[in-house]
Amino acid sequence: MKKSDLEITEFQRRVYAAARRIPRGKVTTYGELAKAIRCGSSRAVGQALSVNPFAPEVPCHRVIRSDLTIGGFSGKLKGPDIEKKKALLRQEGVRFNGDRLSNASDVYTFVDYTRLAASASRDDSS
Repeated sequence: MKKSDLEITEFQRRVYAAARRIPRGKVTTYGELAKAIRCGSSRAVGQALSVNPFAPEVPCHRVIRSDLTIGGFSGKLKGPDIEKKKALLRQEGVRFNGDRLSNASDVYTFVDYTRLAASASRDDSS
């Protein structure tokens, strides 16, 4: 069966499309990804990513927990799968100290909140 023949839900399609936007060398959180697709459940995002049939084109390894710890990979929370996730991220320049992201500036947000705040400030002063 070809990947294009796989049946995925509309929700999974939205999750995978957003995950593809995470640049190499960055990570995002399940919560940020959920916000990006206007979903109220980071757990639902995690579940969709845990069955991602399109890896590595859809880089689910670039999604971590909101507390900046590694999270799951391939539906697992520990063991060799997590070590594989860390290795993939290390190859992209993302570093962890144990299971915690070393540099918070490696977190990608889908919205530039700084620009939004600046724009809102200009609108308020008009």
